[in-house]
Amino acid sequence: MLVNLNEDFWTQRYLQGKTGWDIGYPSTPLLQYLDQIENSGLELLIPGAGNAHEAVYAFQKGLVNTHILDISTIPLENFRRRFPDFPTRQIHHQNFFDHLGSYDLILEQTFFCALDPSLRPAYCEKMKSLLKPSGKLVGVLFDRDFEQDGPPFGGSLLEYQAIFSSYFKVQVLEACYNSIPQRTGTEVFLILENQ
Repeated sequence: MLVNLNEDFWTQRYLQGKTGWDIGYPSTPLLQYLDQIENSGLELLIPGAGNAHEAVYAFQKGLVNTHILDISTIPLENFRRRFPDFPTRQIHHQNFFDHLGSYDLILEQTFFCALDPSLRPAYCEKMKSLLKPSGKLVGVLFDRDFEQDGPPFGGSLLEYQAIFSSYFKVQVLEACYNSIPQRTGTEVFLILENQ
């Protein structure tokens, strides 16, 4: 059964302070990946960005074409207040599946696990349409199941291999060695290339 995770659902989570996915700083695997980027002109998207800690890091590092997207206005308004120098045109309040753009890199951080698993093929199709040829989808996914109904929704390395290899060239899909302490042993790191 498709879970209706619409704008109202996520706005309520922010208003109630139920944001367990937000660790309060850039995720170590993504921070270390961003540190390796030499092309400061690349177009970067972070969907389901929330409080957008990785976006702040990327932008301050010189990746000035960083875009954030979220279905709820709450985190985006908070972000605007905290970082007034971030270009407004690069802040997108919209459903990911309605977004249009062309990106060299898309960062995945607790967005995939927020979507109903039945949407995973649509997620892959949309990511392909947003990535430039040879563009990359890079991020971390949960390598575990959850006792309660999601979100978050879990999965396994084998599941991810099966779905992503149908849409992308899999460069890296393996146990994450540099997760934050509270997620050690429960994440996979991925680098997928658009074909």
